[in-house]
Amino acid sequence: MGESGILSQPQSNTSNRQVFNQTISTVRSFKGTYEHSIDSKGRVSFPAKLRKYLNPSNPENFVILKGIQNCLYLYPEDRWMKLEEKLAKISNLTVEGADVIRIFLSNAEDLNLDNQNRLALPSNLTDMVGIGQKVVIVGLMDRLELWNPEAYDKQSTGMSQDEFARKFQELMGGIPL
Repeated sequence: MGESGILSQPQSNTSNRQVFNQTISTVRSFKGTYEHSIDSKGRVSFPAKLRKYLNPSNPENFVILKGIQNCLYLYPEDRWMKLEEKLAKISNLTVEGADVIRIFLSNAEDLNLDNQNRLALPSNLTDMVGIGQKVVIVGLMDRLELWNPEAYDKQSTGMSQDEFARKFQELMGGIPL
């Protein structure tokens, strides 16, 4: 644990590779981009193509919260529990650790799929990130991100192909594809 009370990231490519390979081998990841309408009651259909990646023993329970960018994070409950285990390792006895946990969890809410595979999105969260009548749902391995379509377009086109390639190589390090 770093001096600030926040766990430090592994520094070696070997550690990163082991974590990456373990994650990929044990979890079928969310991927792809889907645009959906939000109905007048604030409900959005859960993308049919992504349902196969949900835990068969508990496919209807989720946690939604404000992400670290201008989007919402949507975690299936089983994957949220794994994240909570990681969050529990952050010391909440330091000001910085308590602030990070508080800010991250302050707007988290439980959600359930209804019988028509829709999620009722909390209006306080959609208002925070500017989601209106349409939403872009992006698969990001263990979670989904929900974006205002215009904000997502701006975010996804904000990096040149060369810059993406450089950052991808830097972050992937020696991890084989």
